[in-house]
Amino acid sequence: MAHFTPEKFNESFLGMLFGRTEQLKNRILDKHLEPHDVTAQQFKVLVIISRFGADTPAELCRSLSLDSGSMTRMLDRLEQKELLVRTRCESDRRQVRLVLTESGQALSDLLPQVGAAAMNEMVGVLEDSELATLEKILTKILVASADSITLARLAGK
Repeated sequence: MAHFTPEKFNESFLGMLFGRTEQLKNRILDKHLEPHDVTAQQFKVLVIISRFGADTPAELCRSLSLDSGSMTRMLDRLEQKELLVRTRCESDRRQVRLVLTESGQALSDLLPQVGAAAMNEMVGVLEDSELATLEKILTKILVASADSITLARLAGK
């Protein structure tokens, strides 16, 4: 269904609102993660490895929409912080596997606490019914685009 036309596109702020909301979420997460010495982006990598089983840089690039250079720098920082290790795949030495360290797993296990505090700060202005509607709408958009993390969540993985 086409909701926009080139002539009326400038009348909508939807794209800007999506982008600004993502920036707000990252700022709030950064604030809550500061005591743990990680950024929101770094935390997302740990959570995707821990909760969604991603174990290669390529999977993380797809999940986070990052290029391989950015991902390499991100993994370098996480490895320096001793939150993950990169190992060569036994069956194909060209492939790199990512494994969380004990510290990395402990930090990713904080998702419920950090996530709840950050999301409450972000969406605390919404009524319960508004929040449920927002989640339903965003899920519908992501399912329609075959977003792998959303589909995995819906499948119970």
